[in-house]
Amino acid sequence: MNRYFITIGLLCMSNVFMTFAWYAHLKNLSGKPWLIAVLVSWGIAFFEYLLQVPANRIGHNVMTIGQLKILQEVITLSIFVPFALFYLKEKLTLDYLWAALCIAGAVFFIFRSKLFPGAF
Repeated sequence: MNRYFITIGLLCMSNVFMTFAWYAHLKNLSGKPWLIAVLVSWGIAFFEYLLQVPANRIGHNVMTIGQLKILQEVITLSIFVPFALFYLKEKLTLDYLWAALCIAGAVFFIFRSKLFPGAF
């Protein structure tokens, strides 16, 4: 299987765990002491790292660190926005659109040499 697709798949799965580890406690454990939230979050984050580390190792074989990081940010926002809207019941605002446009610009600039070889 293509290393790009393996990397993207692993990063998507790891980001589901990451998003829950970082933000689900705001809804599910808000009445518990913060130390409980930390321990639960660390337990969830363990599974994130089991996917994140191999994703970065595989991805680094075909992408630069900068490209890998921007890809990670795109995936993070692609998973976070639906999580925030549907799970945490945040309101959708135009700020999400502006942030997405900024990320799209980052994707263009970091991947332009691969997208348009010899043009830049």
